[in-house]
Amino acid sequence: MGTFINLGNAGFQRVRNSEYVDKSGLIAAINNTINTEHSFSCVSRCRRFGKSLAAKMLYAYYDQSCDSRSLFADLEIASDPSFELHLNKYPAIFLDMTAFVTRFHDEHIVNHIENELKKDILDAYPDVRVDETADLMGTMIRVLEQTGKQFIFIIDEWDAICREFKPGTPAMDQYVAWLRRMFKEVNASRVFAAVYMTGILPIKKYKTESALNNFSEFSMIKAGPLSQFFGFTKDEVRALAEKHGMDFDELEKWYDGYQIGRQVSMFNPNSVMQALYNDSCESYWASTGAYDAVANYIQMNYEGLKDDIIRMLAGGRCDVDPTMFGNDMSIVRSKDDVLTVLIHLGYLSYDWKNEECYIPNREVAGEMVNAVKSNNWQHVTEALDQSRKLLQATLRGDEEAVVRAVDLAHDENTSILSYNDENSLACVLSIAYYYARNDYVMHRELATGKGFADIVLIPRKNVDSPAIILELKVNKDADSAIEQIRRKQYPAKVAEYADRLLLVGISYDRETKQHTCRIEKK
Repeated sequence: MGTFINLGNAGFQRVRNSEYVDKSGLIAAINNTINTEHSFSCVSRCRRFGKSLAAKMLYAYYDQSCDSRSLFADLEIASDPSFELHLNKYPAIFLDMTAFVTRFHDEHIVNHIENELKKDILDAYPDVRVDETADLMGTMIRVLEQTGKQFIFIIDEWDAICREFKPGTPAMDQYVAWLRRMFKEVNASRVFAAVYMTGILPIKKYKTESALNNFSEFSMIKAGPLSQFFGFTKDEVRALAEKHGMDFDELEKWYDGYQIGRQVSMFNPNSVMQALYNDSCESYWASTGAYDAVANYIQMNYEGLKDDIIRMLAGGRCDVDPTMFGNDMSIVRSKDDVLTVLIHLGYLSYDWKNEECYIPNREVAGEMVNAVKSNNWQHVTEALDQSRKLLQATLRGDEEAVVRAVDLAHDENTSILSYNDENSLACVLSIAYYYARNDYVMHRELATGKGFADIVLIPRKNVDSPAIILELKVNKDADSAIEQIRRKQYPAKVAEYADRLLLVGISYDRETKQHTCRIEKK
């Protein structure tokens, strides 16, 4: 067994010894690229989404130094026509870039990579004659020529060096040159049957071109046909919940909400598995150390960024153009760049059809609130802290307390949202009722009866609280809002809560800048 070659299948064996959701269909997708124009793949996704697990699975399948048939016999790939064709048929190299970043912090890190890989390959092929002056690529060419064997090259965390060393430094320039030497030179397609790289970021752009434009790229922005392998689907999580006796609705509330390519509802896989293991739905992001990253990017506060973060905390969506981002987290020049980084980090999800981003679930929303608080956005922080009191006042029917809380939300957000129509008022109240999202599903403009309710709060499963319908009026009294709820038969939509229903009318007077509230229990 080597350090980078002939590693065997022990890594994936450990995965199979644990709870495992079958994502072996990825192997079939990569098999279809072998020795084609698409045989070089870069599959980037955020932390906690199974990058390393997928790399271990692929390595165990391709590595010729072991027999992995039993590991895959009960998985989806075993029934694929390509299964036998490529199973354990290649000399495979596995390179974890984070291991080198951890060991070496000097500008010679690429030399360390080159020398250690070359030595390991020569140890694996002692009978192959190689010129002492040959570099790693030259060495692999000689192995191919004398054995007839093409390599599979798997790189985990390919962008670790990019995140560690700044652009323009010797180490970064040497790394880019090394990648090009390995994967863009004329012999690359001859030496490698396939290359699979994974990391957080897509391949770095230099000026208007990618450093490795011969790679097919799949990311949180554009996952293409690999989207089903990026996270857990609803059916997969529902099966896990049933197996472990956990509440699927809770898992959905905490960890669902990612739209990745054609998959419109994907779960964070690591958080789901942590919740199953600990028998508890809570945030598992805090232990990853990624929180500082989002706090730092929010602190940049490009024009309009604060407004967008607040709007998304309130359940809204924001336009984003991810095309100008250079795939370098150290070079962030605009609000769109910040939002794009947050998508790659998993703090936002991307709706590619509408070119919008949003906060996907409760777990991420909590981390985003922490980031907002750490950046001393005091007026936002105070509004979020007051949201708990607002919900409590609403539930107990305390109209005066509701008015005070809404007044505060108005004061704290006048610099963010114009107060000139009911939609603006609804947006502010969505922020004001942020805390309610812990126990409620919030709907804006929900079709009910003969019209649309401005805001409807439906209790989540196992929450013993009334449903809430909020009707908002500008320059009309709160009684007229209640009357509109009755007239449009809003309660019919929430008939199951007929004996546990609050009708809430809130009005705003432009001249006096005062709110009024009326709460009626059904």
